[in-house]
Amino acid sequence: MKGVSALMVTGIADGLIHWQIFFILCSALELTQAASNFAGFCVAAAFSFYVNMLYTFDSRTSVGVYLLFIGVMGAFSFAVGTFADARNLPGLLTVGVFTLVHLLAGYCFFRFVLFRGHQS
Repeated sequence: MKGVSALMVTGIADGLIHWQIFFILCSALELTQAASNFAGFCVAAAFSFYVNMLYTFDSRTSVGVYLLFIGVMGAFSFAVGTFADARNLPGLLTVGVFTLVHLLAGYCFFRFVLFRGHQS
């Protein structure tokens, strides 16, 4: 692994991608926060996986394990959006809360589950 700094840069890019997609879908296309949060998460997670696999960890890994993570976090992203929709919460709060949880969970997942033992 190249270090925490590489994960931080990837995490920031992941967050920016997620936020942009979320706000475009919510504002321009008027989708629900649940759908927008889920779509933003899926695109950003695919980016993070690809970048982490190629540059941060220099390794290949199990697609099945990755899909399990996507499933769990995707369901959580949809749940956060559904909660926000039901309570008419602002989109900034929705995407902000999810991003914080996702960054922590994503780091732990990539570092200790998906790419454990793969060090460059």
